Amino acid sequence: MALPIDWMSFFRRKGASGAGAGRVRLLASIVLGSAISAASVEPVLAQKKEEGFNTSAPYAILMEAESGSILFERNADELIYPASLAKLMTAEVVFNEIRKGNVTLDDEAIISENAWRTGGAPSHTSSMFAAIHSRVRVEDLLRGVIIQSGNDACIALAEGIAGNETAFGIMMTKRAREIGLSKSTFTNATGLHSPGMKVTARELAKLARHIIQTYPEFYPIYGEREFTWNKIRQYNRNPLLASGADGLKTGFTKEAGYGLVGSQNQNGLRLIVMLNGLKSEKERADEARKLLDWGFRSFESRLLFAEGQTVGEAKVFGGERGYVPLVGTGTIRLMVPRNANEKIVARVTYTGPLPAPVAAGRQAGVLKVWRGDTLALEAPLRTGEDIGKGSLSQRAFDAFAESVITLFRAGAERL
Repeated sequence: MALPIDWMSFFRRKGASGAGAGRVRLLASIVLGSAISAASVEPVLAQKKEEGFNTSAPYAILMEAESGSILFERNADELIYPASLAKLMTAEVVFNEIRKGNVTLDDEAIISENAWRTGGAPSHTSSMFAAIHSRVRVEDLLRGVIIQSGNDACIALAEGIAGNETAFGIMMTKRAREIGLSKSTFTNATGLHSPGMKVTARELAKLARHIIQTYPEFYPIYGEREFTWNKIRQYNRNPLLASGADGLKTGFTKEAGYGLVGSQNQNGLRLIVMLNGLKSEKERADEARKLLDWGFRSFESRLLFAEGQTVGEAKVFGGERGYVPLVGTGTIRLMVPRNANEKIVARVTYTGPLPAPVAAGRQAGVLKVWRGDTLALEAPLRTGEDIGKGSLSQRAFDAFAESVITLFRAGAERL
């Protein structure tokens, strides 16, 4: 069943410092077991309450994979060192190059002296133990990266694809922006400490979700328990694999502490956990397991909007109609606490008005849903109908109305 919704018409715009100005026509107040109330300002996201769960991890997030709903977060947007969790981005770049046809699994990369000394046996870091000057297939190098956390494998892939690791780091950051990671910066393929390499817990969880959803042919590698290369058998370092998880990656440097990004599917519900800054391998494993178990036990999925259902409307400038319906890209669901009376507020934001003509299916806005003080869900919205150009008189009226609104905004900002 869909959650009860009360729609209230209102106009709202972002400040000049935001990513563009937009007017939102409606506010959704979705309430579970409490009176409906609607604030006219954005909820304050700092100093979030962490009710229902406590963790010793200074940085943490728990995400439901299908919808991207956030079940728990702590300091999820602070920049932190990734350690070997950066190898998730390394693998994504390789997966993408394979998908584009620039690289094949049977291509070979050379283990250069740099790869061998910096990330191989002489480095005394996590290594695939590939022999210097040997040629290794991309498929084997990927297993060296994912299962063994091999720094030599990472550097060999980076050099083979981009020429050197610095150039590959630039590729990693560029690709991160392409998939919506706006804060993370990568400078090398290994995650070995670099002052300029920073990520956030939220963006690592988003990266894991992207890998799971985009590369189903490669994701199962993250669940493989061991890999042997050069007659050396190594076991996957992810402690969650022993208790039902099927990915993704652990990391450690003295600067980052112990970190983990993991995922598990339980009865059709997939959760993604990210923790960092812990003090030991045991604490990392225990806290990750506790957070996953709490998520599976304490939350359930609820339908907000069915596929094709109108979520809101966006103002159209110069069109045959003044508004266009906005719909989700599919069903929109939200993870909510079981048997809880927690208020949920939803808002639609967009940059507008949209100039006519407007084609159906155009990405036009975002549905943002707050569960209490937590921004729990962001779902992209598309236009649900074609809106053609209006008559000359309609366009003239819209131009006049927009000029009046612009003057009103300018006057209000001077107050």
